[in-house]
Order: sequence, then structure tokens, then C-alpha cells
Amino acid sequence: MATNWTLTVDCAEPGKLARFWALALGYVERPSPEGFATWEHWFAHHDVPEAEWDDGAFLSDPDGVAPAISFLKVPEGKVAKNRLHIDVRAGGGRQTPWEVRWPRAERAAERLVAAGATIVHRYESRGRPDHFWMADPEGNEFCLL
Repeated sequence: MATNWTLTVDCAEPGKLARFWALALGYVERPSPEGFATWEHWFAHHDVPEAEWDDGAFLSDPDGVAPAISFLKVPEGKVAKNRLHIDVRAGGGRQTPWEVRWPRAERAAERLVAAGATIVHRYESRGRPDHFWMADPEGNEFCLL
């Protein structure tokens, strides 16, 4: 049996980065715990100081299938290339015909750049565009296929 897991991203601005990744992945803010109308009510109930309320943000797959993602505030910035990254298969992945996949990937890249991402490099394969190496607003690398 597989173990349930969550991907956690260290960052400077959890809410801002969570909004970017919600757009990139089609995720939604994780609902507040049962019995609480909002996360603020949950924080207050558990005596979390108000100054810490933006120290984390949480996303979930709206279909409840894919892993959740947490964003946690840390004092240090990113200093090296990621050893682990996300492949955003907005084009459908390489099993999708290039003529369908590449225009989808280009549109997704444009949308993510407008949301604060940068294109680090556009890779080619067999003389035509294949995928993008990108960075989110805090510099975390990901690929867009």
C-alpha cells in the first residue's frame, strides 16, 4: 500500500507562491478543517499568533487524487538549482501528438509568465520545440511539457 504524502516548498511568500502554483496546476486552496468556517478561525482557536497566519499556505487537487502541496515560510532564500522539480504536463505530455501538445504548452507558458514565472530555456528535439525549463516567481525550477 502506498503512503500518502505532501510536497512541501520552502519560500518567502507562501500565499503568493501558492496562488501561482494553483494557477499552474489547477489546484485549489485546501479547505479549512471540519468545524471551522475559515483557516483564520482555526488559527485563532489553536492560539496561533496572528503574525504567523501567513507562514504557510496549502493547496489540494480539487478531485482529491493528486498529492497536496504545502508552502512554508523560511528566512533563507533559494541559493542552488533544485534537485527535485515538477513536470507540468499542460500540453498533455509526450504521449500527446506534438501538433496538439506544443500549442497547449506555449499557451500555458504565456499564462505562467504573465503570473510571474520566467522561461529559463526552451528545449528542442529533432529540430522543433519540445519543452520549457521555467522558474516560478521565487526561482524554483520546473519543466513545462
